[in-house]
Amino acid sequence: MHTALVVVQVLVAVALIGLVLIQHGKGADAGAAFGSGASGTVFGARGAANFLTRTTAWLAAAFFAASLGLAYLVNDRAGGGSGGSVTDSIENEAPAAPAAAVPAEPAADIGDAPVAVQPATPPAAAPEAPPSPQ
Repeated sequence: MHTALVVVQVLVAVALIGLVLIQHGKGADAGAAFGSGASGTVFGARGAANFLTRTTAWLAAAFFAASLGLAYLVNDRAGGGSGGSVTDSIENEAPAAPAAAVPAEPAADIGDAPVAVQPATPPAAAPEAPPSPQ
């Protein structure tokens, strides 16, 4: 069922995009008044606009219905059939296994103990650059 709804969703989306792209904008009406060829269409002067507008509306309704159906199916899968919300399905998940505890070494009390200072080691000798002529 899920796969079928995804296929319907994609097909309706592609058809909806195609219908929107072939429709004329509102500015195309002025050109049609001067005989730009809109009156010679298969549907007549205003028939194409009505047909495309109605078809677009039906496809948009089908797209929304498929979206709601997919949302219901995904929520039903995630919730284990309970039909709950997303937060319910997150709360009902099994907790992750705890990480292996690493024993911590006891902290040394260094209150009055002398601090050993390590002598700084000089960096490795880098080759000297030749003096620049000035």
